[in-house]
Amino acid sequence: MTDSTLSARLAAPVLRRGRGRGGPADGARWLTAALWAAVAFFVLLPIAAILYLAGDGSQIGVLLDGDVLFAARNSFVSAGVSAVLAVVVGTALAVLLDRTDIAARGPLRLLALSPLLMPPFVGAIAWLGIMGPTSPVNLFWRDAFGAPLWSIYGEDGVILLLTVHSYPIVMLIVSAALRRIPSDLEQAARMSGAGPLRAVVSVTVPLLRPALLSSFIVVAVGNLADFGIPSIIGLPEQYVTLATLVYRYLQSGTVDEPLAIVATIGVVVLLLALLGLVAQSLIAGRGNQLDTSNAVVVRVGLGRARVTAALVTWVVVLTVTVLPLIALATQTLLRAPGVPLAWENLTLDHLVTAVTSTTALTGAGNSIMLAGLAALVCGVLGLGIGVVVARVRTRAARALGATANLPQSVPGIVIAVAWLVLAPSLGLFNTPWLILCAYVTSFIALVVQAVAAPLESTPASAEEAARISGAGRLRSLVDITCRMALPAAISGAVLVAVTAVRELTLSVLLLSPGSQTLGVAIFNFQQAGAFSTASAWSLIVAVFGLAFISLVTRRSR
Repeated sequence: MTDSTLSARLAAPVLRRGRGRGGPADGARWLTAALWAAVAFFVLLPIAAILYLAGDGSQIGVLLDGDVLFAARNSFVSAGVSAVLAVVVGTALAVLLDRTDIAARGPLRLLALSPLLMPPFVGAIAWLGIMGPTSPVNLFWRDAFGAPLWSIYGEDGVILLLTVHSYPIVMLIVSAALRRIPSDLEQAARMSGAGPLRAVVSVTVPLLRPALLSSFIVVAVGNLADFGIPSIIGLPEQYVTLATLVYRYLQSGTVDEPLAIVATIGVVVLLLALLGLVAQSLIAGRGNQLDTSNAVVVRVGLGRARVTAALVTWVVVLTVTVLPLIALATQTLLRAPGVPLAWENLTLDHLVTAVTSTTALTGAGNSIMLAGLAALVCGVLGLGIGVVVARVRTRAARALGATANLPQSVPGIVIAVAWLVLAPSLGLFNTPWLILCAYVTSFIALVVQAVAAPLESTPASAEEAARISGAGRLRSLVDITCRMALPAAISGAVLVAVTAVRELTLSVLLLSPGSQTLGVAIFNFQQAGAFSTASAWSLIVAVFGLAFISLVTRRSR
């Protein structure tokens, strides 16, 4: 289909409706203003609220409190170390799958990315079945050698699971960067006498430095405020992070003015996140400019090591992807934790109890409702913002896009605390709509990026044809640009729904009577000692999440 044919088809609805009325720029200006109002409510207002509450400095001394310093130390260590390990693992997998002739690259890539599809707190529950105190491995080791092999509880377990659930992010970023690096640079190094490994280390890795630093910052900022893994794996060993400390302050009532205290902590975390965002922008701006127009990817041959590399990679990937699912299934089917894995000890009672639990079913219903509404709101706003950012070339439009993307770098605990501060004034306290507002704040950037990125690389010839035919600026944006961007907006909204339905950090901090979500229900089962019920629901969430994403991926091919 030619550009002229596409333009004519897209412009047809405009021609049927007649000429646009009003100044051509007026409609776009009004649309931008309306979207700014929505972004000001969902993004700027929460940030302003938390800054205002912490602005008087009355609680600044709390930052020097022993509990806060201990939690901050744990948060920085776990986030920093896990980010470094995630960069190492993610980069190694990206290089192996994109730059070598390793066998079975397709299935390996799909499995390696699957931890992104499992909620971190579900992964934590799964890993308790692998290396928990009553896991088969530790029970066998205790019977054979008198002591368990290793318990996942504590700092090292938190770091391990944060690494497992964040290395796919690094893998995606590095893989995208690898596609922009011509492989003939490596071939030149090989022709000069360098071996395959040395060519990759001395040529490719230095060119990946901006991507590596950027992925480190993204992962570290995300892991800094993770709640699910530290609460399930860290708290049994008194390993407290900032996220779990904020939760304790809000739920226990052990401190005076808890909102002011957590707001002060939240501002510090927010400043660190913003520093990370600025550093990431500076790093991205200093990336290497390479001419990839004629580049042909030539994969490095592993030779005799090809089979060995594939086997080692398969073992690692299966360990961190399939083994947790097996562990969840085992915990669900065993009559009690710690009993031997035998036919007489298997039962479906825990699964039946889980799917008939009123608490969990209510939480699942609330999660589906809130996730659907969040997807709808984010889809509509993200579509409008993405269209304005890509097609309205003004400073206000550019600032609108930057502001809408800001929450992506703001930790979840900061967003939750901000909406807690606003809740009484807006009449949202103890209502499920408080969680919905927090969802929109957190996830709107997913749709904006999904819409704006493809539009910015698409010619505006169809809109120009509509303008020539007499349509106003707003009508051409609504009838043509929005129609082109609608599939991307729907995809982004689906991603929002999948993310929100299993979310924990925001929900557990904003919990109110009648608004319990499925993630909070599973977390409460685990905290109350109903490990088998928690495992059963975790298995359901994990399987449905993997099946849904696999179905979407298959249909998009």
